[in-house]
Amino acid sequence: MPERDRRNHDDSANGSTRTIRGGRGGEAGGEGVSLAPGPLPLGLVPGLDRRKFLGGLGGAAAAAAGAGALALDPWLARPAGAQPAAGEAVALPAAATADLPGAPAAATDLQASAAATDLQAPAAAAASSRHAGAYRMRTGVARTEFLVQPQVNAANGDEQRYTNRIGNYHKGLPHDASGEVDAGAYAALLAALASGDPADFEAVPLGGTVKLTDPQSGLAFDLQGADGQALAIPPAPALASAEAAGEMVELYWAALLRDVAFADFATHPDAAAACADLNALSDFRGPRRQGKVTPQTLFRDVLPGCSVGPYVSQFLLLPAPFGAEYVQRMIRTFLPGTDQLTTFADWLAVQNGGSPPGAVQFDPQRRFVRNARDLAAWVHKDVLFQAYFDACLILIAPPDATDVLSGGIGCPLNPGNPYLRSRTQTGFGTFGAPGIKGCMCEVATRGLKSTWHKKWFVHRRLRPEAFGGLVHLQQTANRYPGVLHPEVLGSAALARIHARFGSFLHPQAFPEGCPTHPSYSAGHATVAGACVTVLKALFDESFVIPEPVVPSADGLSLAPYQGGAALTVGGELNKLASNIATGRNLAGVHWRSDALESLELGEAMAISILADQRPTYNETRGGFFQGYTFTRFDGTRITV
Repeated sequence: MPERDRRNHDDSANGSTRTIRGGRGGEAGGEGVSLAPGPLPLGLVPGLDRRKFLGGLGGAAAAAAGAGALALDPWLARPAGAQPAAGEAVALPAAATADLPGAPAAATDLQASAAATDLQAPAAAAASSRHAGAYRMRTGVARTEFLVQPQVNAANGDEQRYTNRIGNYHKGLPHDASGEVDAGAYAALLAALASGDPADFEAVPLGGTVKLTDPQSGLAFDLQGADGQALAIPPAPALASAEAAGEMVELYWAALLRDVAFADFATHPDAAAACADLNALSDFRGPRRQGKVTPQTLFRDVLPGCSVGPYVSQFLLLPAPFGAEYVQRMIRTFLPGTDQLTTFADWLAVQNGGSPPGAVQFDPQRRFVRNARDLAAWVHKDVLFQAYFDACLILIAPPDATDVLSGGIGCPLNPGNPYLRSRTQTGFGTFGAPGIKGCMCEVATRGLKSTWHKKWFVHRRLRPEAFGGLVHLQQTANRYPGVLHPEVLGSAALARIHARFGSFLHPQAFPEGCPTHPSYSAGHATVAGACVTVLKALFDESFVIPEPVVPSADGLSLAPYQGGAALTVGGELNKLASNIATGRNLAGVHWRSDALESLELGEAMAISILADQRPTYNETRGGFFQGYTFTRFDGTRITV
């Protein structure tokens, strides 16, 4: 896959957009949609052989997984004693298998019961027909996915470039006194990843009591949407690259500015200093205006709408109607100045999987999100799809004149919703409120499995926390001469970090620092990309949000937004995805490229799921439903 251009996006330029119609490659009734650019060059990282993986399964499970057969038993309603024995053939309707080479023409129990009585015959025949139709639908969608060429995942080569593995993730394994990983432990991890054998994962040595986070999730299959391993993202920026240096400089400044309100960036001298330092970099890829990083673009994303209006999305501020309850959006945040892992002893302890040396110090007063520390607190313990479910509730509930907290904004549904044109029907389980909410939630875990494959089985990118250790050791002991790019070592942020914290480590927002799984891709960002894509597909993204708000300087109240630019649903949903993804960056646990590439990975997964669902709807008959049209993160328009 050619590297996507993350470079120097200028939001003052107006790019043209194009409309792509149809579902995933070759779906009947439309042109194919390319989910991402072409394949990556062949990587250096050993990939898992799925044939070997299937060989480790039991006979019946391997046959089902390898042949694409449904593992579910059509006799689920029978008592246990009536279930087929292990390895026993499961009969399928003849109509369902007629188009498969070598398929048996066996009668089913349903067909046999149809002959039992004349009264049962019509019902049994209908059930058998539906049974066959369900099989054809499922195998047809699976066949369509199979015909889409999988993208090749490739890493950046750091794992081969540095034999001491300083360019890769290894938190939780044993380390020496300088924080370099034990070679045997890392080799055991690579062996487990190569084999996929659960026993090999159990044999990986740990440095302390903290466990690795679910590497086997990256091997899971799903029955809808693209296979998690079939989607790819570009190689991460290499350890010694100017791009990685630019991302680390940004993260140092983000740590320094954690307690400065986003609304104060325009006048705060530290924000001005951050912009000047970022503008001096040779390869910083954040958004710009007239070619410059400005307080209005600082720590924002290049997605459409992210640099418009306030930093915080309306969907993190407006109350969320939750049935008879409502969710008030003030949060339990961290106290100002409570930065973590700023001494080398504390830093080394958590690299070895030790318990966090400190604990979260909470502000006794709940507040609306107003600065980077608040946003870090929000993304520390959030539920997987929490932000987007809240947004869905706000979008779908109409305003309530009798109780402002009980209503939402009543956003119209996407113009492609077929029931907007129906004279006699309204949507419910499909194209209505329950169907919309369920669809938004279900893409989350699909995206998570895909991102866990990228984390553990492809990139194994180090976290900013570990990069900060390299910077500290270079600045204090000249341990890595010529390895790190001079632009990070020469940044004006480093002197300020050392003056405030007494080290060159990257200050973390969380006592435990980063999680025990690699950095690239990012789970929060992938889920954000998937869920927000579904919301843009289901709602009218051009709808202007009425009466937008901003938090007060102390975060204790909301005030009307006085800016001139209209805030649209599409822009604020993109901003919501960015806030959650970038919030992890501002906490110190992820990189800018982690966020952007993972948002697009989640988007691709969501589009594949929407495309797989489309032919399952009865509403597609007669052109009643012709697809959803919405705007992707790159600004192009797509119809699914």
